[in-house]
Amino acid sequence: MALSAPVLDIAICGAGPAGLATALYMQRLGHRPTVFERFDTPKPVGSGLVLQPTGQAVLQDLGLLDAVRELGAPLDRLHGADARSGRVVLDVRYDSLPKGGRGLGIHRAALFAVLQDAVLDAGIPIRTAAEVRALRDMPEGRRALILADDQVTEPFDLVVDCLGANTPLRVYSSTPGVPRSLPFGAIWATLPWQDAGFEVTALTQRYRRASVMIGVLPVGRSTSAGAEQAAFFWSLKPDEYDALKREGIEAWKATVRGYWPAIMPYLDSIGDFSALTRARYAHYTMKNPTGPGIAFVGDSAHSTSPQLGQGANMALLDARALYLGLRNYPADPGRALARYALLRRWHVRLYQALSAAFTPFYQSDSFTLPVIRDVFVSLLARIPPAPQFLAAMVSGSLLWPLRQLELKRPPRV
Repeated sequence: MALSAPVLDIAICGAGPAGLATALYMQRLGHRPTVFERFDTPKPVGSGLVLQPTGQAVLQDLGLLDAVRELGAPLDRLHGADARSGRVVLDVRYDSLPKGGRGLGIHRAALFAVLQDAVLDAGIPIRTAAEVRALRDMPEGRRALILADDQVTEPFDLVVDCLGANTPLRVYSSTPGVPRSLPFGAIWATLPWQDAGFEVTALTQRYRRASVMIGVLPVGRSTSAGAEQAAFFWSLKPDEYDALKREGIEAWKATVRGYWPAIMPYLDSIGDFSALTRARYAHYTMKNPTGPGIAFVGDSAHSTSPQLGQGANMALLDARALYLGLRNYPADPGRALARYALLRRWHVRLYQALSAAFTPFYQSDSFTLPVIRDVFVSLLARIPPAPQFLAAMVSGSLLWPLRQLELKRPPRV
């Protein structure tokens, strides 16, 4: 008579989209997940993001896609032009792919709320004010969490690190690696949506060479009763932020307006720099997103510039892959983690490489790369199969991750 698979006590570190989706998947397998969150009240960090068809497929599998779509803003294309000449240098259309679906602009708060409600409805405990700092080995191969107040938790059979790019648990990976800071970051704000001059189904950007990038992303509503919003962002080097503040908010607005006069209604919504949040980016790929008794999911395993809009989507795919690994090898956690790493290896590596290759064309001090972008890329992107390739790249569908992870393509709406 076959022995039943063990029920695992699983510590999930971090209550972002990666952690919450992972918790739902772990409970689906019959395990006992517990989410640990450093904030007193769980909350999202960041502004808007694009849920690609890949991320939407995971949410569909979790039964949450309709709720997310109720709040988000459907996207048909990504459009960018040179700020001086108006020349179109980016025009990626989702419908270039047969059955390619659509993107979905959404505020992180909206995505977080849908996932958190699902976790709470499932009765999965979330321990707040519990900042995870380290692990402690316990008998029988289990591990306890060491929290910021030196409290030691009960032991767990498996730890899932969803703490993001700055995770202190990286040292427990079999191949931790070292993050590389990127020269450009951004400042961003969530602002009321402005109809005049902006396409409601497009991420719209303006560039000046590669050192200036301005963008507006429709993100729908944070709550069902809320007003339509947009994520506004301005690219800059992190060490330039203090000088920007010294020059004053009006001087900065004049600079932005000089590049993109139509952006003024958004700038009018910004009273001072306190309305803007600074973001720093780093490039990092963990060769093996596992270690003994630990799995790394999302940005803790791979982080990069948001230029390709894949971050949250890759994290959701990670959560699905971990579910499949544990489903396929329920009595052998070691093989389950190895399967998880294999399922995500090539898709993650491809998109990390593409992000590293494309980002300098849009965020760098290079003079040559933006010339190549503006002259050659904008021309070649109109010649098949380039439009199809770009749509597949942006939608996250290169290397067929949905097929590999046994997910259904979400319907286009």
